[in-house]
Amino acid sequence: MSTSDTPARRIARMAAGIDLAEVPAAVVHRAKLHVLDALGLGLASNAQDYGRRSLEGVVALSAGDGGAGGGQCSVIGRPERLGVRDAALINGILIHGLDFDDTHLASIIHPTATSLPAALALGESLGASGAELLAAFLAGAETSIRIGLAVDGGFHHVGYHATGVVSHFASAVTAGRLLGLDEDEIVAAQGIAGSTASGIQVFLEEGAWTKRFHPGWGAVAGITAAHLARHRFKGPSRPYEGRFGLFDTHLHGAEAKLAALTDGLGTQWHFGETALKPYPVCHFIHGCADAAIALHGEIAGAEIMAVKAYLPQPTLHIVAEPAEAKESAATEYEAKFSAQFVVAACLLKGRFGLPDLLPEALAEARVQALAKRVTCLEDPETAFPTFFSGGVEATLADGRVLRRHVRVNSGAGERAMTTAAVADKFLASASLVIPEARAERIRDAVLALEEVPVRELMGLLREATPSSSRT
Repeated sequence: MSTSDTPARRIARMAAGIDLAEVPAAVVHRAKLHVLDALGLGLASNAQDYGRRSLEGVVALSAGDGGAGGGQCSVIGRPERLGVRDAALINGILIHGLDFDDTHLASIIHPTATSLPAALALGESLGASGAELLAAFLAGAETSIRIGLAVDGGFHHVGYHATGVVSHFASAVTAGRLLGLDEDEIVAAQGIAGSTASGIQVFLEEGAWTKRFHPGWGAVAGITAAHLARHRFKGPSRPYEGRFGLFDTHLHGAEAKLAALTDGLGTQWHFGETALKPYPVCHFIHGCADAAIALHGEIAGAEIMAVKAYLPQPTLHIVAEPAEAKESAATEYEAKFSAQFVVAACLLKGRFGLPDLLPEALAEARVQALAKRVTCLEDPETAFPTFFSGGVEATLADGRVLRRHVRVNSGAGERAMTTAAVADKFLASASLVIPEARAERIRDAVLALEEVPVRELMGLLREATPSSSRT
């Protein structure tokens, strides 16, 4: 492949030349819905301990002496103003922190979190229009999806958090577009970002907070890379497929699908396939959650003796193993990645939302007891990775054995969330910390984002000072 036809070159060409008017209207509309969803989650994160502690750390970093941070960029739901990279960092943590954000199922990444934090901070600092933000956001998010498609889940298999890895490249592309970089400079920005791309999954051992940090750090790296490239800092031209490039170093010898990076680039928008989450847990569990909720009515309060949960085999090591630890989830983050806990809660309550991750819900004795009776197995009927299928079989004390299998998880494919459903989710998330009237103003601005300057949007979000908090 010549240097004029490398994946990084084609991605740069797409990003530099994207015209929002030529992007299918349905894709642009979905982009606004995903931005709306992410902002609602960013607001809701202010009610969480990790949101407050993250902000304290970033403000101290920004100030250098523990005082108020300086800068002109907004933090979602807070009055503080920070520098562009610090704002991107904290907004990335807030958007991704609840693990309630979107997922492109086939690439197994959270595309909005890989691109939006950089777009918001840099777009605000540059005085960009909403249309400019959307174009840059889509260019970066599409890049992240295509890298994920090229590795076919490979990052997760070898211990990397895929979103943490691809966010560096997506943010570099997003920032490059907003800064008006030319094709050569966006190639260089991707090359520079290749030296920062990481994000290990060791957080799974103990429910640590580092996964929440990954997309924000990718935004910091991407913005940095784009600015360096703007000033002609030289980066590798083959950061993906080159010797000791991303695929060579991160996949442990597995072969990447290079065509996925570029086939139909600029005309085929995989972003439009991205699923929004109806449940605030790891997306791998959603099919099982659907099945368990469907069984709740049939169980009708009968005693449950044993449960089998069927999940895609490649996901078991993330959401079901080691079984002893997953069965005893004690923290909000452990519970999000425990199929045993989620299935038990769904069977008993017929729902799963943010309140089901509060301390009192996590400590509920009947859920904890049932979680220990959930056995997780490989799903022989799975449609993974096209969909995050799942099944549940419950054996009751009265001898009945109830089964339900869900091939297409809710929020995906033909079960995609409607505009009204996304708006309802946003209002539910945002209303945890701000009045509903203010949330409605933000909703209306995002749904008309092509006509709304980024600074106006961020002003609405900055006004949204939290009125309550939870640990």
